Amino acid sequence: MDDQQLERYSRHVLLPEIDISGQTRLQQSKVLIIGAGGLGSPAAIYLASSGVGQITLCDDDNVDLSNLQRQIAHNSSSVGQNKAVSARKTLLALNPEITVTALTQRLSGESLQTAVSEADAVLDASDNFATRFMLNDACVKARTPLISGAVIRLSGQICVFRNDDGNSPCYRCLYDESALADEENCAQSGVFAPLTGIIGSMMAAETLKLLVPFGKPLDTRLLLLNANTMEWRRLQRQKDPACQTCASKR
Repeated sequence: MDDQQLERYSRHVLLPEIDISGQTRLQQSKVLIIGAGGLGSPAAIYLASSGVGQITLCDDDNVDLSNLQRQIAHNSSSVGQNKAVSARKTLLALNPEITVTALTQRLSGESLQTAVSEADAVLDASDNFATRFMLNDACVKARTPLISGAVIRLSGQICVFRNDDGNSPCYRCLYDESALADEENCAQSGVFAPLTGIIGSMMAAETLKLLVPFGKPLDTRLLLLNANTMEWRRLQRQKDPACQTCASKR
């Protein structure tokens, strides 16, 4: 790192858990973020400010005025723009030393598998179960860690799926296709704006911990937050030996 980089990342370098070696690893890392909305915005901002070298943002939606209540990577002048493109501008304004790629179409099939395989970590900041299941399957196949967050109304959750570890559960060990029938979204049910910041920031934190690496990831725990009472619940997660996705890949 040069002198300017040492100054920019000095508060990380001072941490013994990160130090210069860990910060260098962050600069060499590649992260894929699916969704540049309420969760993807704070997660991407903290990963960019922390110096993750290559960030790919994927979102085919455009910024709407109603998004600005919580999607902090965008501003009023972004309304009508593609979210990945808008967020890319924000990240590069914050840290021009990194590389940010904006994908304005949905990934699926081979394109999704390639993007997941090229990443060191994938963040699921999407807003629907169909995307989550598809992304999980790609991450299991590529053995790429998946950091997953979700928010609705006053409830949030976060967990990490260590697909590079054969003993850890995958997303389908936690949810099955029946979840599709009960799916809700923010447009229908609403969402508490700061909650997206809390969960999105935690997604960034878990990603950085994996990339450096240090600490204990949320690979066997699901954290649930009730923002109404600010109380957390912790659920232990176990691998499903009958899971058709991850059990067959070991």
